Amino acid sequence: MNDFTLWLEFEKVDPDNWNINNDFCNIQVELKDGRKYGINVWTYEFLKTAVEYDKTNGNHLDGLYIIPPDLFVKELTRSCIEKTIEDLLKIDKLEAILKSSIIID
Repeated sequence: MNDFTLWLEFEKVDPDNWNINNDFCNIQVELKDGRKYGINVWTYEFLKTAVEYDKTNGNHLDGLYIIPPDLFVKELTRSCIEKTIEDLLKIDKLEAILKSSIIID
């Protein structure tokens, strides 16, 4: 049993219209102690898509750089994200591993 609960955007917003291998979403992690985190998650494949989008649309100096999300994962599935969060929590607090901006007040 997890010491956290997950809200996954792809389960709540148009659940049949997500590409699990090439997309992005927002998630919320709530720990049993009451701490809450909002995390922007991209798949590895979506990074390529975002760079190509920037090149095509002239953003970020035509794809010269990209502002990354909080977390990259292999796929947008509950299983993948649960395992990822479990592992990160074993290492340290999420805000210590990711960014302090992920904390929700």
